[in-house]
Amino acid sequence: MRGRGLSRRLRDDRGAATAELAVALPVVVLTLLLGGGALAAGTRQVAMQDAVADAARLLARGEGDAAASHTVHRAVAGAQTSVGRHDGLICVSAEAVVPIAGALTLPIRTSSCALDGGL
Repeated sequence: MRGRGLSRRLRDDRGAATAELAVALPVVVLTLLLGGGALAAGTRQVAMQDAVADAARLLARGEGDAAASHTVHRAVAGAQTSVGRHDGLICVSAEAVVPIAGALTLPIRTSSCALDGGL
């Protein structure tokens, strides 16, 4: 009689769903955090690309480097900008580090050029 009760308890699946949820929940939360961070990084990349293009056009029209740099920094805080002039083009490049899910970071870079002289 005793052996029967023990084997019935060993075959009982109560609590299995709770244990599976306890194992799977951290994976789901981490996936959501990384997905949200990647989406935020993509949004920052697009904002920085637009700002760098605006900065290149500002410089091509004769505005100063400070105005161009301010345009990029307003779009993405902490972005480092650089300006290059060659072959009738003014090119602006920017780099920034975007945090993803707390401790992880992702570097983003972008550049854009405009015809010198605002044409």
